[in-house]
Amino acid sequence: MADTLRDQLLKLIDFKEAHADFDTAVKDVPVAVRGKVPAGAAHSLWQILEHLRIAQNDIWDFSVNAGYVDKTWPDDYWPKSPEPPSATAWDESLAAYRRDREAMMTMVKSQPDIFARIPHGTGQTYLREVVLVSHHASYHIAEMITLRRLLGAWA
Repeated sequence: MADTLRDQLLKLIDFKEAHADFDTAVKDVPVAVRGKVPAGAAHSLWQILEHLRIAQNDIWDFSVNAGYVDKTWPDDYWPKSPEPPSATAWDESLAAYRRDREAMMTMVKSQPDIFARIPHGTGQTYLREVVLVSHHASYHIAEMITLRRLLGAWA
């Protein structure tokens, strides 16, 4: 059962089965639309990408780091500017998100008891953190696809 659960959790983190995954949602996003906030939207694609990266890293850090320090909501989780701060920021954020996704998957593979409570937490389990990463990502990935449609940048 443990191997079956681990396999399912890995698929949740790197989902590609029922809907568009992260890599599909961010593929070939034109530079010109990355910092645009469409009418009625709260954030730009850049802000959502960076929020996804920050939140995933935060959840992973909490899961593995006994010295974890809480971030301040919402200031530490959302970039203020809708525009990427540099020409390389978008690609750097993509790479960091993918690295942290791999780190989360490594934790799933190596954690002896996925049901165990995180020792420095307040009752959270490793399983809970994996599900949290997956749910959070799926919500914001869908949001990115909607923004791309509104911006005319979705095929």
